[in-house]
Amino acid sequence: MMHIGYTMMTEQAGPRELVGHVVEAERAGFDFSVISDHSFPWLEEQGHAPYAWSVLGAAAQATSRIPLMTYVTCPTFRYHPAVIAQKAATLQLLSEGRFRLGLGSGENLNEHVVGAGWPSARVRLAMLDEAAEIIRALFAGGYVTRHGRYFPVENARLWDVPDTPPPVGVAVSGPRSCALAGRHADLLIATEPRRELVQAFEAQGGAGKPRMGQLPVCHDTDREVAEARAHAQFRWALGGWRVNSELPLPASFDQASQHTRPEDVAKSIPCGDDVGAVVDAVRPFVEAGFTDVALVQIGGDSQLPFLRWAETRLLPALRDL
Repeated sequence: MMHIGYTMMTEQAGPRELVGHVVEAERAGFDFSVISDHSFPWLEEQGHAPYAWSVLGAAAQATSRIPLMTYVTCPTFRYHPAVIAQKAATLQLLSEGRFRLGLGSGENLNEHVVGAGWPSARVRLAMLDEAAEIIRALFAGGYVTRHGRYFPVENARLWDVPDTPPPVGVAVSGPRSCALAGRHADLLIATEPRRELVQAFEAQGGAGKPRMGQLPVCHDTDREVAEARAHAQFRWALGGWRVNSELPLPASFDQASQHTRPEDVAKSIPCGDDVGAVVDAVRPFVEAGFTDVALVQIGGDSQLPFLRWAETRLLPALRDL
């Protein structure tokens, strides 16, 4: 059965609102939740970027059932992997075993703030590979000292270690990242329903492990309002990963998407209150072999109507998949 999740999108809501939204998502019956980890919104129209790890700590205390997960955090620029390991272990304890650590190679949009430069995708994946090894070693307990190519670690140790470490997910977009995920990940993370990603992950050691995707939607009883909101806040998404990982500022995404029309966005994002349109958009993930899909409702002020709609109409329809 496909598991349906809810996304706390930090780019479009403040910290208190995000916690309130995930509380309502738990009540509505979502199977899990994920949160983005940004230092900038994609576009200025979104208007937010609170610290995801503080939100997660509050969410762990405000909820009791729904799993929590980073989707995704970059453990190579803003955060040293040893710090990520400590944060993840603490979240696993606070949530009583409900936390999963999603990792990725990051976006320039968020990581440029520490002034460390932005190397090629190949280098970023090599850094992620090394970071994942360090995090795994710290989850295992004891002291860790390593002098790798990218991250020195000197007598690091986690003093509060959960009995069951957080499962680790790795975001993928091609063969190299799938190979990395096969070595390190307990679950696959992707944003597109591409069967070849699932197959590559399984061939590299991921057979039988969960595969998670993500889908933006824009619910509103007025379809035109939904399309306008999706265009205003999510037109950046049509740029594709190779573009979106490289641009440094919201103004860059605004300029890159200036010729994107509302009808272009509406072709790729279900807009309105047509349950069937969302089901049709989720189905390719099922057919590609994904086990989980996290929905993103576009618009911070529209979350509660979306969650009521999801509880009464959308989730029952998606369960039939």
